Amino acid sequence: MRANIEDKLLNWLVLATLLLMALALAGCQSGPSGPRITVEQAWARSSPRVAPMGAFYLVIKNEGRGADRLVALQSPACGALEVHETYQTAEGAMGMRPVEGGALEIPAKGEVAFESGGLHIMCIEKQVDFVAGTTLPLRLQFEESGEISVAVEIRQP
Repeated sequence: MRANIEDKLLNWLVLATLLLMALALAGCQSGPSGPRITVEQAWARSSPRVAPMGAFYLVIKNEGRGADRLVALQSPACGALEVHETYQTAEGAMGMRPVEGGALEIPAKGEVAFESGGLHIMCIEKQVDFVAGTTLPLRLQFEESGEISVAVEIRQP
């Protein structure tokens, strides 16, 4: 009888030890394994509707342990949206062009800044005036993180 009780006690101790080890291992993980995207500081310069294009600037941060890709953009304020980059032509002039492939990687534990003279979101065929003090809706579609909506603040130049 005593051997039976000792066997049961030993089984419970082994099980409790295994459970404690599993909990300890789970506590060692540092967060989600995929991307964790946030969008900050979204803004654009004011301009009248007759100006056919505008540009949105913002910062995309990825706090996760996996990369993600910005794959699509949408706003009712624009007929079309494209991620553009500024580059220097062979003649030394500055030009703009869509990023190759149309998608942009956001590295794990990194960020991508869209700013004047660099990467920016080109608003083609503006549908509204960009009036200082107002905001415009912008939706960003990520391959892994899905859709993120932001309000783009319109500022004076």
